[in-house]
Amino acid sequence: MTKRTFLVTGASKGIGRALSHRLADAGHHVVGVARSKDASFPGTLVPIDLNDDRASNEAFVDLARRHEFDGVVNNVGLVRLHSVGEIDLRDVDDMLRVNVHSTIQTVQAILPTLKAKGWGRVVNVSSLVTVGIALRSGYAAAKGAVNSLTRTWAIELAQSGITVNAVAPGPIETDMFRSNVPVGSEAEERFLSLVPMRRLGRPEEIAAAIAFLLSEEAGFITGQILFVDGGGSIGRTSA
Repeated sequence: MTKRTFLVTGASKGIGRALSHRLADAGHHVVGVARSKDASFPGTLVPIDLNDDRASNEAFVDLARRHEFDGVVNNVGLVRLHSVGEIDLRDVDDMLRVNVHSTIQTVQAILPTLKAKGWGRVVNVSSLVTVGIALRSGYAAAKGAVNSLTRTWAIELAQSGITVNAVAPGPIETDMFRSNVPVGSEAEERFLSLVPMRRLGRPEEIAAAIAFLLSEEAGFITGQILFVDGGGSIGRTSA
């Protein structure tokens, strides 16, 4: 198996952490981006402030100079809850900046290297909320934009050897999910009612899907939004 170098944002916790371990265990080099350092990270972890567009872009360009990347997983996420009528545009701007701007910046930074190699993988982490979940207007708008970028870039890069796909998790047992959905809460029950399997997903399950899309075997898959959501995108179960 060819050993690759992958850039992973939001790498220190949850899905990003599980993916980083999976890739490292397979012999790949992971360059992770997070808000703070962590000596136990299974690769190279770089702190980058994604709230500052100029600083983050300079950081990603510098990483692209220092590493021969083979792909990127745009996993970082920011969610803030609002009901319609109470949507705060400042929060929407924050969600668009973290979820969308960084996705564009990472891909544009490493794209010259991928094109020169004639091989590359881009996997963007989307969300089940794009099918419609209460209180997630701004987050769904941001992840809907990520889906659109995924399909557009897949078309533009289809003949370059670079694939572009997205994985859309359902409710996953992560710190970010739990910050908005406490154990045993009504919000948790609402989410579980949307998932036919009636359970939360595990970060390792999402990591497995992402790792496949990064693999050699996934070379004929591009422009796809893969829902890994316990059936949540199908619709509510009648059971």
